[in-house]
Amino acid sequence: MAGINYSEKIPNNVNLAEDRTLQRALEHWQPNYLSWWQDMGPEGAQGYDVYLRTAISVDPKGWAHFDYVKMPDYRWGIFLNPAEQDRQIHFGENKGKPVWNDVPGEHRSNLRRIIVTQGDTEPASVEQQRHLGLTAPSMYDLRNLFQVNVEEGRHLWAMVYLLHRYFGRDGREEAEALLERRSGDEDNPRILTAFNEKTPDWLSFFMFTYFTDRDGKFQLASLAESSFDPLARTTKFMLTEEAHHMFVGESGVSRVIQRTCEVMNSLRTDDPEKVRAAGVIDLQTIQRYINFHFSVTIDLFGADQSSNAALFYSAGLKGRFEEGKREDDHLLKGDSYTILDVVDGKLVDKEIPMLNALNEVLRDDYIKDSVAGVNRWNRIIEKAGIDFRLTVPHKAFNRKIGTLAGIKVDPSGQVISESDWNARSHQWLATPEDREFVASLMTHRVVEPGKFANWISPPPLGINRQPLDFEYVRFN
Repeated sequence: MAGINYSEKIPNNVNLAEDRTLQRALEHWQPNYLSWWQDMGPEGAQGYDVYLRTAISVDPKGWAHFDYVKMPDYRWGIFLNPAEQDRQIHFGENKGKPVWNDVPGEHRSNLRRIIVTQGDTEPASVEQQRHLGLTAPSMYDLRNLFQVNVEEGRHLWAMVYLLHRYFGRDGREEAEALLERRSGDEDNPRILTAFNEKTPDWLSFFMFTYFTDRDGKFQLASLAESSFDPLARTTKFMLTEEAHHMFVGESGVSRVIQRTCEVMNSLRTDDPEKVRAAGVIDLQTIQRYINFHFSVTIDLFGADQSSNAALFYSAGLKGRFEEGKREDDHLLKGDSYTILDVVDGKLVDKEIPMLNALNEVLRDDYIKDSVAGVNRWNRIIEKAGIDFRLTVPHKAFNRKIGTLAGIKVDPSGQVISESDWNARSHQWLATPEDREFVASLMTHRVVEPGKFANWISPPPLGINRQPLDFEYVRFN
């Protein structure tokens, strides 16, 4: 097989062309990646010309290039933020020492596990969203879906680069396994439960990119503190792209709410059945989708008490969100944190060592960030003069991981019996009937430039200063 010219095919700032060993490893991996993309990437869209942004550098003033490209030809680049001269470890037991540019032997297994777990989420998202292009509400939204998809692919490349570059044969085998697992597969599923859930409709997609990609933001930001400098520099640049994914989610839900409010005011009704009959998604259903996606996502942060979290922090592998802005000793050995515990079937506060509560610290930071966005959605409803407020459910609601998995709690945080949960959970979580209704609004895609499905409002601005009726996707 002819050698791949990485300086042309893959934009990078890691001197790929000068590392023959790494080139050979990636030459072996790239065809398998492209085969996976053909099989599991956006269905039926491989021949489309899509107006995509491609990362070409890490310069904040010009890091991306916009142009038409067929997705299989997308230039999945590898970028690390510039190295910070004399950067020191700034948390954990090695605080004050120089950061690592290679993997310390004693941390090899844990670092590989961290990178693989992060890397596994990237192709999983593409697989979950594979069929959505067939029911896109507009060409604008179709293009945004494809942008998210190719950037998830680039984030996979980012993690695979680290595996190939720093972990030898083990890394190469892990990189191959990332292409072998499948979202939702019974025999070989993705590592994290949330990435085996279906994303069957566009409301689910918007919720996923708002809530679950926001988990990505917090996980990446924690890894951007890592003492393993190549990982920190890689994830810092990934955050640049992750912001667009969350924008797609927040603005998408905003536009669904905007359209619903317009119809409610036009019909002068708040009856969900009448709202549905008008072909838009009622606010109650939107709330049930929020409850589901939020609760599934906060489980991604792991158990509320975790010796692994303590180990990763003390060893300097993974910090807290915005570690450098926190005013403590960044060792945390004498500090404590309040978590929720279950005692005699009741929720109670419990003080535990901070080091063992770091999953909960990150989860609480995430919850604050999520609530802020939901409040922005509420301002749309308030501006429309409608007496309804969306809420984020209690952190103990619908939990499947950790101490709180063993108790039934309603969205307000009240402990209830198993029978009460079985009788009332349909009021709180999206039901099969809800999903069937939402899907009924999305039986085909709207592809005429500037046109939008009835259930969603147009965005205020186009992409990259283009007009809303710009031809974002060319069907060939």
